[in-house]
Amino acid sequence: MSFLIHIAVNAMLLFLVGQLVRGIEVRDGKAAIFGALALGVANASIRKILVFLTLPITMITLGLFLIVINALMLMLAAAFVDGFDIDDFSSALVGSVAFAVMNFLAGMFLSGLF
Repeated sequence: MSFLIHIAVNAMLLFLVGQLVRGIEVRDGKAAIFGALALGVANASIRKILVFLTLPITMITLGLFLIVINALMLMLAAAFVDGFDIDDFSSALVGSVAFAVMNFLAGMFLSGLF
């Protein structure tokens, strides 16, 4: 049940990011749900490999390079989902920061509810 709630919350946040960030378009709820699923798969598999391979630069930048990795994962998810489009890397970078902040706030709010 918590998996479904997690996907639903991420889909809503992804749709909200599409409304707030210029250069990111999430056409409808279906695209948001499949985008959240694709982002989850990318984060669960490819992100771990990228974090390991870029560990030296991540340590040099005191972890700020993880924002770039998050933007790449967002672009990868958008590449596989019809109706979820990202224009350029800078939009993905802003979108990944916005998504992370909103995800953090949603997690703080929802942690007491479930």
